[in-house]
Amino acid sequence: MSTGGVIVLVIAVLVVLALAGFAAMKFAQRKRLRERFGPEYDRTVADSDNRFSAEKELSEREKKHSEFELRPLSPSAQDSYSRHWAVLQEQFVNSPEKAVTDADRLVTDLMAERGYPTEGYEAQLSVLSVEHAKTLDHYRKAHDISERQEIGEASTEDLRMAMVHYRSLFEDLLRTGSRKEKSDV
Repeated sequence: MSTGGVIVLVIAVLVVLALAGFAAMKFAQRKRLRERFGPEYDRTVADSDNRFSAEKELSEREKKHSEFELRPLSPSAQDSYSRHWAVLQEQFVNSPEKAVTDADRLVTDLMAERGYPTEGYEAQLSVLSVEHAKTLDHYRKAHDISERQEIGEASTEDLRMAMVHYRSLFEDLLRTGSRKEKSDV
């Protein structure tokens, strides 16, 4: 084989190896994003033009999330939030609309105390999706019901479901915001 042929063969092998490495890297990234974002990964891919742009968006969410200084909750703060939630559940019996409004406010207050952004629903969803992807759909459903409540289109059963959905995210935020969990890691 001539020197030129050997060079072409070496270049071809290097190109194949580079492509295989790139494919393996993309596969590993896809697997990591799927594991991290769970159902949010599938939702983002479905809402996107293509998988590449969806994965880029999820990676950007991770980067944005890393810019926040998320804080764990002290045991007394956890107890205070838990007690406040119990009061909201009792309040629901006599005033479901107010309880749902207050539940939304309590979840937002908890996000703020933990260090999450609270200025804008879409920004909240984006950043929460990184650590709370499994409960994020509950937040979406609760928010949708709250919006319907504002225009008088939510039944008492809808409001009950909003409380259930808010509670899912609330408990997730409370649990992942504990000092105990942070020290267990």
